[in-house]
Amino acid sequence: MATPLSATAFLNALRAEGLTIAEVGSWRTHNRNAVDAWGPVNGVIVHHTVTSGTLNTVNICRDGRPGLPGPLCHGVIGKDGVIYLVGYGRANHAGGGDPSVLKAVIAENYGTAPPATHYGQGDSGAVDGNRHFYGFECENLGDGKDPWPANQVESIVRATAAVCRAHGWHDKSVIGHLEWSNQKVDPRGFTMASIRTRVAERLQHTSSWSPGGTTTYTVRKGDTLSSIAKAKLGDASRYTEIARLNHLPNANAITVGQVLKLPAK
Repeated sequence: MATPLSATAFLNALRAEGLTIAEVGSWRTHNRNAVDAWGPVNGVIVHHTVTSGTLNTVNICRDGRPGLPGPLCHGVIGKDGVIYLVGYGRANHAGGGDPSVLKAVIAENYGTAPPATHYGQGDSGAVDGNRHFYGFECENLGDGKDPWPANQVESIVRATAAVCRAHGWHDKSVIGHLEWSNQKVDPRGFTMASIRTRVAERLQHTSSWSPGGTTTYTVRKGDTLSSIAKAKLGDASRYTEIARLNHLPNANAITVGQVLKLPAK
């Protein structure tokens, strides 16, 4: 069990893991804490949204939908791999779930998957997951056909690993919604076992590690992509590679404290 990270610590953990972050409105204070408690926290739940279009998805996850007020998660993971922070605190993302799953997640002692879940929202004996879990909603139709871009899946791995690293948890603190509630099928299109395998690998390295030889760099005052490319890659003209790797539409729009992924030399 753990006390939830502060909003600043959460943001810093994500940035340290090499993620690109978009802060949406007053996300730090947008929550459902007035309804009930958030914490102690015990893990991270991954969802798919059953929506399309990043802006539409972010708006729904921030504001909610009829009968379910927002925020519907803490961060939206877009198909572009960007993490859109929409709320912090208690969020309507997990609902009721199985107490045996919560026990296994806390102990981090299960095999390739948590125990089968027999509870869902509204069931007598279900546990309130909104209290105990961080939640990331991932932009996808959830029909088994909508593709999962590689950079989006990598961001799922990095985001969940960031929370685990900050709390000292292991990969078994990361579960899918379908592993929490017997009423859910998300996320659909990849297995949570594969995500946990990658999270476990990631946690064996420092937060700046990237598979495939890439590293990260934190932007300082006076930096430009060209100066970073010259200092770190030995060739100022490689700034275009940095821009592509980080999905930057404007190579001049970098900010102090931003964590950039760098290609191999």
